[in-house]
Amino acid sequence: MKKVGNHTSISRILFFCLALSLTFSVSHAQQAAPAAAPEAAAVDAATPAAGAGDPVKGKELFNTNCAACHKLDAKSTGPALRGVADKHDRAWLYKWVHNSSEMIKSGDAAAVKLFKENDQKVMTAFPQLAEADIDNILAYTSEVAPAAPAPAPGAAVAEGSGSGASNNLILGALVLVLAVLIVMLVLVNKTLKRVAANNGVVLAQDEPSVSVWKAYAKNSFLVLVTVILLMLSSAYFLYGYLMQVGVDQDYQPVQPIHFSHKIHAGDNGIDCKYCHSSARVSKTSGIPSLNVCMNCHKNISEFAGDKDSLYVDHSKEFYTAEIQKLYDAVGWDKSAQKYTGVQKPVKWVRIHNLPDFVYFNHSQHVSVAGVECQTCHGPVETFEVMKQNAPLTMGWCINCHRETDVKVEGNDYYAKIHDELAKKYGVQKLTAANMGGTECGKCHY
Repeated sequence: MKKVGNHTSISRILFFCLALSLTFSVSHAQQAAPAAAPEAAAVDAATPAAGAGDPVKGKELFNTNCAACHKLDAKSTGPALRGVADKHDRAWLYKWVHNSSEMIKSGDAAAVKLFKENDQKVMTAFPQLAEADIDNILAYTSEVAPAAPAPAPGAAVAEGSGSGASNNLILGALVLVLAVLIVMLVLVNKTLKRVAANNGVVLAQDEPSVSVWKAYAKNSFLVLVTVILLMLSSAYFLYGYLMQVGVDQDYQPVQPIHFSHKIHAGDNGIDCKYCHSSARVSKTSGIPSLNVCMNCHKNISEFAGDKDSLYVDHSKEFYTAEIQKLYDAVGWDKSAQKYTGVQKPVKWVRIHNLPDFVYFNHSQHVSVAGVECQTCHGPVETFEVMKQNAPLTMGWCINCHRETDVKVEGNDYYAKIHDELAKKYGVQKLTAANMGGTECGKCHY
């Protein structure tokens, strides 16, 4: 009998079938790929409506003079103003805007009625507005309210289902090709063995080899080295785990009322210390009172963003619903523009929490040292959801004290002690560590 080694025909067949399957899958993928959508045709900008005023200029005047107390389609401090030009005579409106109090005192029936309907709230006089400016505002308030575009029925479903169908088709084709390859390999293997047996060919048998694990177990040196490496790596990871106990960096809880620092501190540029006013004079920065929120949100009852806005994290309806949660908490009726007296406490979730044995004073850092809030809390103006940005560990605080120069400008006390310590240490600038910022008693007492 003739002995032969492993036959190479199996490799050739496998390579040929693999190339065939790749060609089949690529051709199907090209057929299933959707054609590039043509670019949408440009739409001409709408021209301003013809009339007695310019609605574009009127919108600017409305936002500057009227938006603090009025909305177009909802009651605020004053009534809704959409279509107000159709409710009163134009000359009457001129007089009302210029000095509403004078009209009420004169006994004008329409003025007195409007005054009583709005809880006898006095409207600010605008004698500086010319009649042309009022015409522009009235033109803006006379525009028809834009209707929200309804999505085409089944459009999104059709798009998603088409993409899913094409992916499923490609996946199914690949599974089918793989199954055919497996069957072909089994059949080819049986056929080759049968041919070899009929021709008296004896296939070469693999020589028995020692198991890798048995060879490893017999080598005492490798076993010793492995045990030492395992012990060292275990100690390293155990130390790292224990050092993270109590460190809550990137802790980002969900609050009962969603508050976007990105919108307030970032896009609207509200100073951190406007809400956290106690950070200037107190040990803690404090939880802002909901009355601080109502300073603005008494008139901002819904989200002002749109599809072109930078606020893309959530929908307009989501933000408006969160503002309503604020109203429910303070007991504010936005339709009647008054407090109901029914309040609900807001259970805020604390994010930054130092151990009880650590003393930290916000006023010492904010007012005296002039440290910016972002130094410890990170770029809060970019956070949609507030989180703990820094680890707030002892090593992190000490490094800050070692690297931060003391600001002595405008402070005679620090100027005097700076000169004395600068001579002592032979440096031009002093850090907080040079002034005792690393002593244990500064933070632990």
